[in-house]
Amino acid sequence: MHFAPRVTATTVSSPALRARALAAVCLAFLTFAGLGLPGDRALAEGLPSLGSAKTSQLEQQRQFYLAARNALQLKQYTVYQQYRDRLHGYPLSPYLDYYYLNRRLSRLPSEQVSQFLDSNSDSHLGDKLRQRWLLTLAKKNRWQEYLSFYSADLRSTTLSCFALQARHASGDELALQEVEPLWNVEHSQPNDCDPLFDTWIAAGGLTPDIAWQRFNKAMSAGNRTLGNYLLRYLTGEELKLAELQIEIGRYPHRIARSERFQQQSPAIQNIILYGIKHYARQDPLAALQAWYRYDAQQLFNSEQRHETQQQLALYLLRKGHHDEVTQLIADIPEISSKTLTEIIIVDALKQQDWPKVHQHIVKLDLDAQREERWLYWRARALEQAELSDPVYNSAGEIYTLLAIRRDYYSFLAADKLGRDYHLGDTPANINPEKLLTIQTNPAARRARELLAIGDTTNASREWYYMSRRLNSEDEHIAAASLAHQWGWHNQTIISLASARSWDDLQMRFPLAYDKQVLAAAQKHSISPLLLFAIARQESAFAEQARSPAGALGLMQLMPGTARQTASRAGVKYQQPHELLLPEKNITLGSYYVNELLEKYEGNRILAAAAYNAGPHRVDQWLQRSAKQLPIDIWIESIPFRETRKYVQNVLAYSVIYGYRTGSIPDMLTRSEAGQRL
Repeated sequence: MHFAPRVTATTVSSPALRARALAAVCLAFLTFAGLGLPGDRALAEGLPSLGSAKTSQLEQQRQFYLAARNALQLKQYTVYQQYRDRLHGYPLSPYLDYYYLNRRLSRLPSEQVSQFLDSNSDSHLGDKLRQRWLLTLAKKNRWQEYLSFYSADLRSTTLSCFALQARHASGDELALQEVEPLWNVEHSQPNDCDPLFDTWIAAGGLTPDIAWQRFNKAMSAGNRTLGNYLLRYLTGEELKLAELQIEIGRYPHRIARSERFQQQSPAIQNIILYGIKHYARQDPLAALQAWYRYDAQQLFNSEQRHETQQQLALYLLRKGHHDEVTQLIADIPEISSKTLTEIIIVDALKQQDWPKVHQHIVKLDLDAQREERWLYWRARALEQAELSDPVYNSAGEIYTLLAIRRDYYSFLAADKLGRDYHLGDTPANINPEKLLTIQTNPAARRARELLAIGDTTNASREWYYMSRRLNSEDEHIAAASLAHQWGWHNQTIISLASARSWDDLQMRFPLAYDKQVLAAAQKHSISPLLLFAIARQESAFAEQARSPAGALGLMQLMPGTARQTASRAGVKYQQPHELLLPEKNITLGSYYVNELLEKYEGNRILAAAAYNAGPHRVDQWLQRSAKQLPIDIWIESIPFRETRKYVQNVLAYSVIYGYRTGSIPDMLTRSEAGQRL
């Protein structure tokens, strides 16, 4: 495959130089993006045409639907019915029926609900109304009706509890025998299950053995609140042991009082191991000394010993106690924890102890050794030290193996060899029959209409419901193709991932919102490739994306950051929901990226890390590394796995977006590659 020459900036440390470095990238971008690549602007310019007459009819139906929905919200039921009567065959008609029924559930006869469920038996709305209806029936103790509507496929703990309660109330004597698996779990169950549990307990279902089992499950899972609650069900020696474990969970340092734990019993050993692990989080050195005393005193089995030693080693490494870790793991015949081995390797990388890096990489299981990450560092170790490897003759052999792949480590390997990056862009094979099946799927038709009226939340729910029922890679690829035709980028990406289809780069890396991205890039002298890469990594171009932490929109801005950035940029910004508008989000996001680039003298690695984890954390990491680490080691040693992967993806995605726009840059600029952090 022939690629265009790489376009590389030798340095990006000043605005003037950054502007010159950007010129070639923007020229290539304009050449390609200006042609209007198919599917990349579909969402911005409207869904594909359906033919003028049909489109006109569809537009009228959309207006009727919106009018009916509005009338329903205003409780104008006569007006609602007038519009609803005009919508026979319209894909979103079931939504109106759902909204209408949901408002009146407490007063509805079962027949009316049954009619809706029969008509929408295989739909997201059918499942949703069934759940709400079951909750209504349970609240009214209409247990016979409850059982007639209940389906275990709903997979709801609350509904499962109600189902057993309904069976018991209907005279099924076997129902209470099925309660124990619901009760005996490591976490708290919904309050709605309490009446069933109370009935089960009153009938003698809860035995001391079951209560003790659940207590141990809860404590092993770190759920001390539940463990404390379960004390009421314990008696005698088990109660004393449970109270002791609760105490140690609250005050881990008390495990150091070894005179309290002299008894040789599995229960006491369990408390000791529990206490050592919790104490290690607070003070790993003190926990290590306590462990040595207990290890000499108690007869732990090999599995218990090795697991505890590996837990201690993890906490010791995180505090920088290297000598203690070396001594501790010397007693372990084989480290079974992949997490511990990987942390040891990264710690050795920070010390640039290449023999130690190699020693522990070859101890990983074979599948892990074949991962791009560890192949790259294996090669680096061979490159830096004269080592004998049991599999490979040289670092170059490993780099050659890596360079035919497409990811961050493979691009680093290609740079080591001085070769072009392997992009492996292969259009997905679309099965026409599968595509037609997806196009005519009722859930897909509803999703398309929901997109057309701006209801992306319900559109995503419909797509998810449909996708869960697809049975083959061909079907998922067809779904991705359809979403791509609509310009629905994040669902395209999700569907391709479901098919494990990674090589269609046009669909996986769309030039979405290209006008806004290019305008922002030119304004701030930022490479548009970087902005594309950040948006792709942050939200996969889901303009309505909301993270659990509260970040919003394409570039996942926190409202507080957006407010401060808008103030500095002189951009009008009042409410967080404005961040769901692509143009506003890209405007503020690009300004913030520019600020970070200026702060870190044009270094995209540091800017990307700060964009994800915050500048204060990046400053702390830089202070610790004291400009002693090569750039690849600094990235590998980022403490947060999410941020490490984020930076790696942004760098690799920038290369891929270079390819998409006709100019492939070096993944690391010369300035970045030669820098020590």
